[in-house]
Amino acid sequence: MPLALLTMLAAAATPCQATLCQAKTLEPYFEKLARARDHGEGNRPVHILQIGDSHTAGDAITGGWRDLLQAQYGSGGRGVMAAGRPYAGYLTFGTTASMSPGWTVKSIFGPASAAPRPAIGVSGFSTSTSQDGATLGLTADANEAFDHFTVCALTQPGAGSLTIQLGTTVEEFSLDAYAVRAECRNVDAPQPQYSVQITAHGGPVTITSLGTFRYAGGVVVSNLGVSGSQFVHQARADDSVISEELRHYKPDLVVIAFGTNEGFSPRVEPGQYEIVLRSQIQRIRRLVRNVPILMLGAPDANTRNVALFSNAPGPAVDCNTRSQTIDDVMATLRASEAAGEGAQTPTQPEIDPTGRPLFAPPGLAAVREIQRKVASDLNIAFWDWQARMGGACSAAKMVRASPPLMRGDFVHYTRAGGWEIARMLQADLSAAASAVSADR
Repeated sequence: MPLALLTMLAAAATPCQATLCQAKTLEPYFEKLARARDHGEGNRPVHILQIGDSHTAGDAITGGWRDLLQAQYGSGGRGVMAAGRPYAGYLTFGTTASMSPGWTVKSIFGPASAAPRPAIGVSGFSTSTSQDGATLGLTADANEAFDHFTVCALTQPGAGSLTIQLGTTVEEFSLDAYAVRAECRNVDAPQPQYSVQITAHGGPVTITSLGTFRYAGGVVVSNLGVSGSQFVHQARADDSVISEELRHYKPDLVVIAFGTNEGFSPRVEPGQYEIVLRSQIQRIRRLVRNVPILMLGAPDANTRNVALFSNAPGPAVDCNTRSQTIDDVMATLRASEAAGEGAQTPTQPEIDPTGRPLFAPPGLAAVREIQRKVASDLNIAFWDWQARMGGACSAAKMVRASPPLMRGDFVHYTRAGGWEIARMLQADLSAAASAVSADR
């Protein structure tokens, strides 16, 4: 075999090790973003749609990214959201969501995922009622006014209808049909509006998602996350619902942001996780067709849960700041337990008064390695979130920053921390866009 071919095959088998890999695949998105400020009235905004876990649901990072892009390119609206208030503590930065009593929420993960559940779409939730006059509403902040509203729901025999009021524009959306299927309805207003209300009438209705947009160029960042979920739970969403929703929401970039919950699983089986990752990415690629995909690698996160110390092949990473090594601490704990004393505080205690070590579970590293490999194999963009944070144990440093950039659980971000991660991500994407443009 010729040496040149051998070299090429060897390079193909070695995943890119940069912070942002396969950036060339994002070229269609880069081109649309570069033109965003020139779209003008009547043109749809550039739409980034992110699916993920609590990092996405909490909107600390996507909210910071939204602020950065909209400050530069203009606001295209708040984007796609679950209908109503699907769970306690639901955050919708830029809008305020309301929901009257009488609605039932189902999800792809958590207590609300129990069967039976209706078909669920891209938001990860469905919101249903049989109560006549039940309402859902959205009120936008000044920067997120919108003139284009979309609601997606399920039709079925005997279903009720929705009255959609957007400013002075009122439309009826009947869901009574011969077959159960997804259908989306767009409502346009002649001028930007700050609120919309949906009222249910005449029978059962199920809403899978809704979205607010401003057709005047600019950028939209939709954050669709389900707390606690893993990528595998996306399989519980219905392809036909997602296809109908995407036909109306028209994303220009799809961001996949999972990995933390996988890395914190009691046991991570790399081979099984790779199968899940490949199949779900290929499924999303089929559903979004030619839209570029960016996968965010699992971020750094730390724990004191010693049950996760060996949850995957490879070592846990010591993140203690003032104590012995993890091996020493674990040895002390085991010796105390063997002597019947229980878990005692080591001689050099960590900040945690119980003496439990702080570490990054090996499952996170295993997940991250597979994400990088699969992204390379499937030729989608990959961003090394952990490396950009500062590498292993950077979560501990962010918790102890002033002001704190992460919460005391060493997993979730403060608003300041989310904004900082967003800044890092956008800086890398901007640099890549410039490099791709220069290569043309």
